[in-house]
Amino acid sequence: MAAVPVYRWRLAPDGLATRRQLRARGLRPGGQDVAAQVERPRRRRGPLVAYLYSIEQAKPVRPMTPAKWAALAKANAARRICPECRLDAGYVIPPTLGMCVACAFPDDEQCAA
Repeated sequence: MAAVPVYRWRLAPDGLATRRQLRARGLRPGGQDVAAQVERPRRRRGPLVAYLYSIEQAKPVRPMTPAKWAALAKANAARRICPECRLDAGYVIPPTLGMCVACAFPDDEQCAA
């Protein structure tokens, strides 16, 4: 495996971008290998590393199909339903609680079970 070039923070050449920068342009890496990496030094820990991809070889982001939209809506709806009272909480249930706030703290509010 060949070594990839390493650039310091903000000194990468034009024509390379991170995944987030590609996504902001409506692109994706599309299976290409990492072209380079950028390192941002930190004081007490190892450097932060970001992988760079060629913008020219990037492909457009695939559009969402109606089936994918439906699956995403179903998954988000499942995150809103309380496992205790089986009601839609109106917000995403915090994973730290594992249930809606009304069921987690019944002294403050009554759970509508």
